[in-house]
Amino acid sequence: MATSSGRTNNLPELREISVSSLRPADIPVLRIKTDVDVGMWKRTRGYQDYGIFLRRLAESVVGYQLPYEDPEPDKGVAAVIDMLDKLDKWIDEIPPLPTPQRFGNLAFRTWGKRLEAECDDLLRALLPTHLLPSIPFISPYLLTSFGSFTRMDYGTGHETSFALFLLCLALLRFISPEPRIERQVVLCLFVRYMRLCCRLQDVYKLEPAGSHGVWGLDDYFFLTYVFGSAQLRDQTEIPPSAILRPPLPPSNLYFISIMRIHEVKSGPFHEHSSQLYSIATGVQYWSKVHSGLFKMYEAEVLGKRVVVQHIPLGGLLDWDVEQRPPAASVAPLASPSVPPMAATAAPWATAAPYATTIPPSTSFTPPTRMPPVSFTTGLPHTHRSLGSHGTGHKASPGGPILPARAPLGPTASTALRPGVVPSTMAPPPPPSSVSQAPTEGGEMEEPASRSSGPS
Repeated sequence: MATSSGRTNNLPELREISVSSLRPADIPVLRIKTDVDVGMWKRTRGYQDYGIFLRRLAESVVGYQLPYEDPEPDKGVAAVIDMLDKLDKWIDEIPPLPTPQRFGNLAFRTWGKRLEAECDDLLRALLPTHLLPSIPFISPYLLTSFGSFTRMDYGTGHETSFALFLLCLALLRFISPEPRIERQVVLCLFVRYMRLCCRLQDVYKLEPAGSHGVWGLDDYFFLTYVFGSAQLRDQTEIPPSAILRPPLPPSNLYFISIMRIHEVKSGPFHEHSSQLYSIATGVQYWSKVHSGLFKMYEAEVLGKRVVVQHIPLGGLLDWDVEQRPPAASVAPLASPSVPPMAATAAPWATAAPYATTIPPSTSFTPPTRMPPVSFTTGLPHTHRSLGSHGTGHKASPGGPILPARAPLGPTASTALRPGVVPSTMAPPPPPSSVSQAPTEGGEMEEPASRSSGPS
């Protein structure tokens, strides 16, 4: 246990922000509207603060199990848990309406309106007097932490909003960034937040926000897997493949998240959770699972405009991009650039999504306020050649988690789709002397019917 504290102490310190330094003009608002804005956000001080905060939280729980009780509970953490308990009681006071919708009970909007009306009062009861002026800079993150009251859905963007809410409390030192307290934030506070969100999803039938379906990691959560894999990272008794043998004990957030999937989904695990199945069968060590999930979170959540465009930025989370040049004249970063909304490439590099070069005649000096820093390691970006993942290639430690394989044979979606012939089917027979007319797909129509499956 002392080892975990030692690792956390080796990470960069989280800066402290004084309330007096906050300006009313910097109240958080929605600033990300394009893919270029996503790249600009990744170079702000607020983004780097979030990366430091998450790494410190993950390191603080390495080797610790649930349930966790600290002999000296932190008052700030306990106060936030009490606030979540109050929000949980509101669910009992606002029961679901007898509506026929499969997703989205209208009573969730009533719950959301109550949160919007009483949010400032909740924060006044939470914060000490000298931090009350910071409420306008914190409330936008709390309001977006439990789902969209308009679309009646919940996803990883809302989970990120709550993590940013906790970051704001840490920057103001309402929650002290010390290993012992950071451990309570994850194993006590974040677990309580997850339980509340699960109950909101069940009672009000919230739809997954922006779900990738069977190709996504999870319909609702992501950070629970990051923190849970950190808990299991340095032990060797439990392999990643253990998740394939439920039921699992609730000893870490990873196992709790897996069992949550079994509660809300039916059918074979490898069909409805192919990414998690791929991790369990293709990754041998939890250290690689943890590092791969961290990179995947940055690429698939923080790097996707459709997710982060709903997160307000400014104030405590600096949007310090006023001095940046237009997108057409931005200097390339030290690391390889990635086009906007490109598919995630192993090992999920975090380069900026804009890559236009400066004309030779332009004398532009790149800004030095925030140099390009890796979100997951805290070190400057370095270029590394990436090897193939084909046969005979041995992945390096901390490398990527490969996506699940495509189906090996025809499926219902390919074999029965008009005009689509899966690559595993037998090729069509050669043309005969009988006159045949070309079909819409370019093939020759045979006199007799042909089977839709492989011969």
